Amino acid sequence: MDNSKHISWEAQEYVSRDKNVGWYIALVIIGLSLTAVGVLVKWWSFSLLIVVSVIALIVYSVRPPRMLKYTMNSKGLKEGNRMYNFEDFRAFGVINDGGHYAIVLTPRKRFSPRTWVYFPEQQGEGIVDAFGMRLPMEEVKLDVIDKIVRALRI
Repeated sequence: MDNSKHISWEAQEYVSRDKNVGWYIALVIIGLSLTAVGVLVKWWSFSLLIVVSVIALIVYSVRPPRMLKYTMNSKGLKEGNRMYNFEDFRAFGVINDGGHYAIVLTPRKRFSPRTWVYFPEQQGEGIVDAFGMRLPMEEVKLDVIDKIVRALRI
C-alpha cells in the first residue's frame, strides 16, 4: 500500500452498552447517598459535584453515539474535524470490544489517555495494515480505568 493513499471509514464514536432501569435507579440512589453525606458534613462543593456528575452520567448514557467519519493519510488520522498526528503516538494495538473492533493508539506522552478508534470488521484488515505501515503494533490490555468503565457499563 502506498503511504500517500487515503483510507476512509465510518464508525460509532464509542460502544453503547445496554443499561436497564435498575442501573439508573442504582446511580440515583448512590448519588443521593453521597450527596446526603456531603450535606451532613457540610461539604457543599462535594455535594454539588455529585449532583452534577450524576446528571452528566445520565445525559451521557442516554445520548446515542454519533457516527464519525475517519480518514487516514501519511501524516495522521482525521476524526471528523480533529486531526491525530502519527508522531504523537508510539504504537497501536487492536482490540475486540464486545464484538466491535477498535484501534487503540498509545500516546508518547506519559499521562495522555489512549485514543480508541472503532472500525467496521469488513475493512479491518486494510485499516490495521495501514496503521502497521506507520506505527509499531503491540498487544493491548485493558487498564484499570477501562475495566471499571466496562463494569459500570458507561
